Amino acid sequence: MSTSLNIDNFVDISKIFHQRQFHNKTVLELLGTNLTEFILDILKQHGVTDQPVIKGKVHPSAILEGPVYVSEDAEIGPTAYIKGPCWIGSEAEIRHGAFIRGSVYVGPKAVVGHTTEAKGSIFFDKAKAGHFAYVGDSILGYDVNLGAGTKLANLKMKGKEVKVIDPNTDQQIATGLRKFGAVLGDSAQTGCNAVLSPGTLLLPKTGVYPCVHYIGTLKKGFIKS
Repeated sequence: MSTSLNIDNFVDISKIFHQRQFHNKTVLELLGTNLTEFILDILKQHGVTDQPVIKGKVHPSAILEGPVYVSEDAEIGPTAYIKGPCWIGSEAEIRHGAFIRGSVYVGPKAVVGHTTEAKGSIFFDKAKAGHFAYVGDSILGYDVNLGAGTKLANLKMKGKEVKVIDPNTDQQIATGLRKFGAVLGDSAQTGCNAVLSPGTLLLPKTGVYPCVHYIGTLKKGFIKS
């Protein structure tokens, strides 16, 4: 597998909480069933088996099911639904009506916002999907921000294997995955109602403007149309 798909090329590992666990992993090692196993291992280290372990603040109307860990100072808002496996870091926010439906890692100070749905994904520290977003089988780097209504699509129309464009060679790489959303490097952004198609890669500090549909690998700058 191309070294250009190492997570270190998208995320400054020195800034995140679980540095040792993520260091030198490839993107493909952090998605699909690999991610589920990865999160279960972290949960085990925190004493989580098949029931939620809650250290933070959870609103009485929120529902948590299965192996879920809520760190100290994390906050789960009204009517949020969280299905494990899920690890939620310190000072993270799961806001009103959010839907986490399994295999999601939410780093410290990250945000899964109002009516945002997430599955099979990583929110690194300070990553934010604040409003009405869909995050499927995707990785959000440190301090990523998704504008309201952003959709990270994870399944091709005909359900075929998702391929990505190698940032170094511009050649297609087979991922072996039917479900693969997007990988956004540190401080990448999307504007409101942007759509990223399956297999999209945004390198650090790049972005997609509001209402833009983008597929491919964005190495620098912002896409306006």
